[in-house]
Amino acid sequence: MDVRRPQSVARNKKIKRIVYLILILIAAAGVTLGLSRMKPAAPSVDRATVWVDSVKRGEMLRQVRGIGTLVPEEVRWIPATSDGIIEERRARAGDTVKPDTIILVMSNPDVGQRTTDAELQLKGAEADLANLRATLQNEILNQQVQQASIESEYNRAKLDYEANQELAKDGLIAELIVKKSQVTVQELGSKNEMEKKKVEGNTKSAEARIGAQQARVDQFRVVYELRRKQLDELNVRAGVSGVVQQVPVEAGQRVAPGTILAKVAEPGRLKAELQIAETQVKDVVVGQAASIDTRNGIIPGQVIRIDPAAVNGTVKVDVQLNGEYPKGVRPDLSVDGTIDIERLSNVLYVGRPAYGQAESTVGVFKLAANGEASRVQVKLGRSSVNQIEIVDGLGEAEQVVLSDMSAWDAYDRVRLN
Repeated sequence: MDVRRPQSVARNKKIKRIVYLILILIAAAGVTLGLSRMKPAAPSVDRATVWVDSVKRGEMLRQVRGIGTLVPEEVRWIPATSDGIIEERRARAGDTVKPDTIILVMSNPDVGQRTTDAELQLKGAEADLANLRATLQNEILNQQVQQASIESEYNRAKLDYEANQELAKDGLIAELIVKKSQVTVQELGSKNEMEKKKVEGNTKSAEARIGAQQARVDQFRVVYELRRKQLDELNVRAGVSGVVQQVPVEAGQRVAPGTILAKVAEPGRLKAELQIAETQVKDVVVGQAASIDTRNGIIPGQVIRIDPAAVNGTVKVDVQLNGEYPKGVRPDLSVDGTIDIERLSNVLYVGRPAYGQAESTVGVFKLAANGEASRVQVKLGRSSVNQIEIVDGLGEAEQVVLSDMSAWDAYDRVRLN
């Protein structure tokens, strides 16, 4: 017959509790160790909020883009030639004008007075010239009459001398008379030559005096023409046929010489002035193909000029428009321009990341088949407007997230839902 032993039962229960406690502690330690070795759960990202693209291999067109405006190839800026007050505006921006169309009417009493003074000075100089011509002409005529009289006496004396020589041969007159008539001929001949030289010298002197007075007249005429032109330019004319672009002055405004009064665009071709970032313009050269987006159509073009200086981080590039203009194209229209730099063949490329720069290494999230994306280091090469070359770190057909993922910089994995 078995006898119940209370002490033995209590000891067995105690041993069992100890064993169970040890097993529980071992299991807890195992779970803790397992959890410590597990990777943290990847945060979830809505796939609809990110841009995913696949790596491709093939031809990549390198381009640069810039914003700009359309401007006329021929523009006439009209400056003020003298100070004055704007009395009237007869044309405004958008008006079609001809060369003689008056855009502005200005006033300046001093210009009118100076014009009158210059006209009077010119008339006075012209009168002095006419008077000088008449006076010198009379003097020369008197000298010519005097020379002609002496020459007549000289000719008579020559006749007398020749006659006396004939009579002397026949012994009809004395030899002394012949010699006397010979001396008279010589004296009158010398006097006649002197008078001729005097007439010639006075004629040259008269021409010089008239030339000096004529130069004075010409000087006053130039001044008068300038004053008259300044007076006429108070009526500001377009000067060319075209469309008024700007009239940056108002009636009652006083302007100084050189102030721009109007801008007139001549009808004809337009060109695009693009602002290209100075970091990208290094690859732009004259002659490259371009396309200009007017938001109502695209016009093909060609680079014709690159500004040598950068302003506010951009360089101005002029593009000639070679195609037909869409409707609504006009000067000062805002446009987007794209310039083709080069075509790269057989390269890996992908859409340009929001934070990736050319010739740099960046971290991007590469998608796996299970929907997770892991961060990988990718070396980038040459870039375009919307694409960039992959040098290392990705293979063809792999998918990457191109959106800005800076909010998940603390994670190396994310899950796209």
